[in-house]
Amino acid sequence: MNDWIAIGALALVGVLIPLGMMAVSYLLRPSVPETSKRATYESGEIPTGDTRVRFNIQYYMVALLFLIFDIETVLLFPWAVVYLDAVESDAVSLLEILGPMVLFVTILLVGLAWAWRKGAVQWAQTPRQVESEHNRP
Repeated sequence: MNDWIAIGALALVGVLIPLGMMAVSYLLRPSVPETSKRATYESGEIPTGDTRVRFNIQYYMVALLFLIFDIETVLLFPWAVVYLDAVESDAVSLLEILGPMVLFVTILLVGLAWAWRKGAVQWAQTPRQVESEHNRP
């Protein structure tokens, strides 16, 4: 039972320290209401225009595809290092060694083909492609 008292005291201290810091900060901070304090911070510049700016989704698609294939690379390098040792040991069959990685790469290639077909990897369109999109029924 003594251990639970120590855990409870630690939890209480873990809650009281942040609450105490927020209370002291609230009491000591200067309170000068100004309209400039409520404005959006723009590096000292006066904000202009609407805050809702529409971004091209293509930037996010390229970033997501980069992350997917970056993670693939991160997983392929350690596997390649272990692969050589596994082949030399003859403890496991070639299918057990290659199977999971071939499946993984196949799934990623299917995803890349789908993204390619949807135009996610196409950064800019030629005038002919733009024209053909407008002429579709």
